[in-house]
Amino acid sequence: MRTVLALVATVLLLWQGTIWMAGMPPFLLPSPGAVAQALWLNRAEIAIQAGFTLAEVMLGFLLGSALGAALAVAMGFSDRLTGVLRPILTFSQTIPVFALAPILTLWLGFGMAPKVAMTVLIVFFPVASAFLDGLSRTPQAALDLAQVMGASRIRIMRHLRIPAALPALATGLRLAAVYAPIGAVIGEWVGGARGLGALMIHANGRMKTDLVFAALLVLSLMTVIFARAVALALARLWRRYGV
Repeated sequence: MRTVLALVATVLLLWQGTIWMAGMPPFLLPSPGAVAQALWLNRAEIAIQAGFTLAEVMLGFLLGSALGAALAVAMGFSDRLTGVLRPILTFSQTIPVFALAPILTLWLGFGMAPKVAMTVLIVFFPVASAFLDGLSRTPQAALDLAQVMGASRIRIMRHLRIPAALPALATGLRLAAVYAPIGAVIGEWVGGARGLGALMIHANGRMKTDLVFAALLVLSLMTVIFARAVALALARLWRRYGV
């Protein structure tokens, strides 16, 4: 805790010192005090918009995680399917996510759907990739023993490969929890009237840089809390099932 407080204090001092030394005007770089004041004065609006963003993040995270895990299991059953889909998944990551936001907005409108879809796209790959790697690393001796005992592929997957791959899945989920807010905010930047991303765009257009920083601070804190909550939930779940 002391380390965190010392780091925060150092960042604030460097921030304020940069403003003093460089003579930065407030519309380019507001002071920490101005950001804190903007956060307090606009606390109700920021809280409402943060609620919209959090809803998009949670829904996109759940859908993206479920789809990614399901695809990993399907690929785990078939080497041929893995050979076909793995290059496609890898190629999909070469497409800038930001470039997809206008297309999704055009297809899905300006509501919550395109923001959730953006979050799903960002969450999907780390979950599918990590879980598939875990499924592929089941000890061969255990697989051979299960086959000798006459276990079916479904039973091997359910009772052997999936339990062995759960730590890898947890790693993918923890990464996805950090990345998930990026998708929602990008969607809000491109075509949204609600959420922290939309609030930042509107505040930036009115040269309210202090409000932009305040919304960004809330977004960062929300991301940290969400990622921490996911990590704690996973740890509790793994302890419960003895993973």
